Amino acid sequence: MADEVIVLDHEYSPPANRVIIALKEKGVAFVSKQEDLPNKKSSLLLEMNPVHKQIPVLIHNGKPVCESLIIVEYIDEVWNDKSPLLPTDPHDRAHSKFWADYVDKKIYTLGRAVLTTKGETQAAAMKELISSLKILDAELGDKPYFGGKTFGITDIAFIPFYSRFYTLEKFGNLSMNEECPKLVAWGERCLQRESVSTTMRNQYETYDFMLELRKKLGVE
Repeated sequence: MADEVIVLDHEYSPPANRVIIALKEKGVAFVSKQEDLPNKKSSLLLEMNPVHKQIPVLIHNGKPVCESLIIVEYIDEVWNDKSPLLPTDPHDRAHSKFWADYVDKKIYTLGRAVLTTKGETQAAAMKELISSLKILDAELGDKPYFGGKTFGITDIAFIPFYSRFYTLEKFGNLSMNEECPKLVAWGERCLQRESVSTTMRNQYETYDFMLELRKKLGVE
């Protein structure tokens, strides 16, 4: 009996993008059910994630798994026959999880602040975000991917944010290629992967979506 895999999804949600990319890397067949965010949450979402009521949710044979990085680890453990997403060495594994966590707590938190604020508050968040991105730029160094030669959990955690680089340039009047050249090259490299290119919206579409979202949030 084949696995039934459903993802409660949204095409512009970076956490949901992570799950889709991980499944595609593993070659897992799945059904994507788009949520109408931020307008209305489906009864299925409320049932499958009653605590946070957020996407993404992976429903595997009727059982839900929540929180994107936890889902990516789950995918790696369940479908472990190809394309490992985490290293087997305990130290390397911990190192990868550290940087994936850094992306969550620093990059996305600051990115959200840039998106939802204006004026001096936005400028301060942008300055701290660029500083944090430069730390990632240095960590990447000359490696093809954050884990070295292997595309893994840190790359999956961060790559959806790459679609927002153009938005940062417009909001901050800056050049990401000048600020973080290694990350820009890394992003283009990741886009050569079918799992990434077929999942993420391009930077210009993302920018338009961000502008619409700011209007809905009353940030002008």
